[in-house]
Amino acid sequence: MKILIISDTHTKHDNLLKVLERECPVDLLIHLGDAEGYEDYIAEQAGCPVEVVAGNNDFFSSLPREKELQIGKYKVLITHGHYYYVNTGIEDIEREAEGRGFDIVMFGHTHRPIIDYHKDVIALNPGSLSYPRQEGKRPSYIIMDLDKKGEATFEIEYL
Repeated sequence: MKILIISDTHTKHDNLLKVLERECPVDLLIHLGDAEGYEDYIAEQAGCPVEVVAGNNDFFSSLPREKELQIGKYKVLITHGHYYYVNTGIEDIEREAEGRGFDIVMFGHTHRPIIDYHKDVIALNPGSLSYPRQEGKRPSYIIMDLDKKGEATFEIEYL
């Protein structure tokens, strides 16, 4: 199973279309917020099931703040991250995920990609396809692959 994890597209879709062309077919697309009203467009372009949560720029959105997903054997929390103050560190969101029994927490907001293995929780942030903030400022996303045994691997990819 191949899962595309993105965040913070902020109405700029050129890079999203490049990623879809490069990575499709995918089995699931997860968008971690700040789609800014374009979630239907993103779903149409993806051609697969899509899970989306609200970000801090999704004003007047009816999207949920977070969702709980079951991906294979993994219990996954998806959220934008701003309610957990991820700009100042990821300890709070990791502690929350661990306390609630999640195996993986996926978040955005910082526009900086990270894969962090913390005790029993894996924290993933794909960065931003539109406004990257990490050193080098390359648009980024994460590919999550589940092998035949159900084991997950994660890779930060750059455009």
